[in-house]
Amino acid sequence: MKLLFLILTVTVFLAQATRVMKCWNRSGRCRTTCKENEVFYILCDTHTKCCVNPKYVPVKPESSNINEILGSNSAV
Repeated sequence: MKLLFLILTVTVFLAQATRVMKCWNRSGRCRTTCKENEVFYILCDTHTKCCVNPKYVPVKPESSNINEILGSNSAV
C-alpha cells in the first residue's frame, strides 16, 4: 500500500512539474521536434517549435482556384 501511495505521489508531482506550453490558439504544443503527424509554422522561442495538427491550420486557396470557386469564367 505504501508503494502505491508513493507511485501516486510521484505521478501527481511530475504531472504538475511538466507544464506544456500551448501555442497556435491553444491547438498546438511547443516542442523541440514535432511528431510525424504534426507540422510547425511558427516558433515558440529560440529552442522550440509550435507543433500543430494540420487540420487546425487554415489553408489559403491558390489564386487560380479562387476564380473557379467564385464561378467567374470570363476571359481577360
